[in-house]
Amino acid sequence: MSYQVFARKYRPQTFDDVVGQDHVTRTLRNAIERNRIAHAYLFVGPRGTGKTSTARIIAKALNCASGPTPTPCGTCPNCEQITQGRSLDVLEIDGASNNSVEQVRELRDNVRLAPAVSRFKIYIIDEVHMLTSAAFNALLKTLEEPPEHVKFLFATTEVQKVLPTILSRCQRFDLRRIPAGLIAKHLQFIAGQEGIDLSPGAADAVAKGAEGGLRDAESMLDQLVAFCGDRITEDDVLTVFGFSSPRAVADLCALLLSRDTPAALAAVRAEAESGRDLPRLLADLLTHLRNLLVLQADPTALRDEIPPDLRGALEAQAAQIGAERLLELIDLFAAAEGRMKWAPNKAMHLEIATIKAIQALGQATLTDVIDALTALRGGSAPAPFAPTPAPAPRPSTIPRPSPSAQTPAPAPTPVAPPPAPPSVTPAAPDIPVAELDPIGVWKAALSDLREGNRFLHSQLQGAAFRSLRDGVCRIALPASKTLEAEAIGRGARKQALEEALSKRAGEPVRIEIELAAESPETEPVPEAPPADPVEHFKNDPLIRQALELFKAEIKSVQ
Repeated sequence: MSYQVFARKYRPQTFDDVVGQDHVTRTLRNAIERNRIAHAYLFVGPRGTGKTSTARIIAKALNCASGPTPTPCGTCPNCEQITQGRSLDVLEIDGASNNSVEQVRELRDNVRLAPAVSRFKIYIIDEVHMLTSAAFNALLKTLEEPPEHVKFLFATTEVQKVLPTILSRCQRFDLRRIPAGLIAKHLQFIAGQEGIDLSPGAADAVAKGAEGGLRDAESMLDQLVAFCGDRITEDDVLTVFGFSSPRAVADLCALLLSRDTPAALAAVRAEAESGRDLPRLLADLLTHLRNLLVLQADPTALRDEIPPDLRGALEAQAAQIGAERLLELIDLFAAAEGRMKWAPNKAMHLEIATIKAIQALGQATLTDVIDALTALRGGSAPAPFAPTPAPAPRPSTIPRPSPSAQTPAPAPTPVAPPPAPPSVTPAAPDIPVAELDPIGVWKAALSDLREGNRFLHSQLQGAAFRSLRDGVCRIALPASKTLEAEAIGRGARKQALEEALSKRAGEPVRIEIELAAESPETEPVPEAPPADPVEHFKNDPLIRQALELFKAEIKSVQ
């Protein structure tokens, strides 16, 4: 007898032999037991997942001498003929080469004929999506109301190309990609039957490389036996098919997270020089990053997918990077994967993607920017990622306040208006100012701010001067400007206002702000002339610190 490849020799012959499709085989088994057999079935799924094999098992279950039965004997003449592909009543048709309307019309005419020796005449059409629209339309009426002795079994990998009118006349079963663990277990079974020493690492590597297709895994095992003989190790699998080991992928990811560009590029070059499949390496790296993301969401996940010797490394890497960064890396490498598919120089694209990934890890994200701005607004230190420390306050020629006066005052708390608002006319100043009264100090400070800090000057519109004594300047803002009062009363804006007042008063001045129920009556703050909005925005001390912190510039203000 001639040699049979593993994919044919170990093809499923019963529902129990089908690997990883229990949701399909259980439904079909129950339908046959209860005599609820449909006239047309459609099997959908990736290649090598058992679509045509399941159709053949149904044919045997229906035409077995002891059937219809969910457990065909496999030994009666009908079962043997179906297994060998020579049954007169089970016709397998290739949809790719028999897709014309004339061939479908011939099939439609033959449907009326009774089966030769079996219980049912069964048509198995593989790759049914290859039929033309005219051929589909010619089949519609027969498919909807076939004779009692006819059953249709369709298989396709591209169900989106099948006409909706065909789909509505079939019972559809979606076959899934087979988990790598089940494929590895089946490969170990074949190795045991064939007397092959297949290491667990080799079985796992083949199962992972098959990407959910059992037939592909069996074909790869056939090739390995031809290359290695009766003993197959994981290194043999990596050498023959150019796969990268999980450890190499984890090490490359560690180099990315540590932002070691020379070492990461050296690792990529080493894999390329070893003959590894670089698109496959990139796909494995994407899977590794996805595993890190899943581990962050659920630390108990992936117990069956990650080898025990790698789990510790993955958990450490998952704790080293945030989810937002991981998603950014996944998007970056996914874009590179699309470019590598057709590129002749795949190593160059992988190296460029590696450099971009490391550069992205060193850049501030939008969340980092918001956090840093929040810290600046609250008077805290910037986030650790900042390339340079926050700039020191600008120098001033005025005498520095005492330690107690230097302590920033807490943010003002809006208070209820006093029972009797104080008179607009300020009391006589206690601080002698050369040729300037307290209101003169206030107006002069506002004039300085109008020239040097237009943003703060605009926020002081509507402020009323109350008093200036004992180194404390008290002003009032209307209750409608609560937010402005909070902003002026702390951080860089408070410091800028106090410096302007101190400069004009000739000694340290501290600011205190209260809220009034109505707009306080006072001489209005002189309006600033119209200014360029970009310059107006840039003069705010907080914005200036943000620009210096992130080494940025303002393009527009809206």
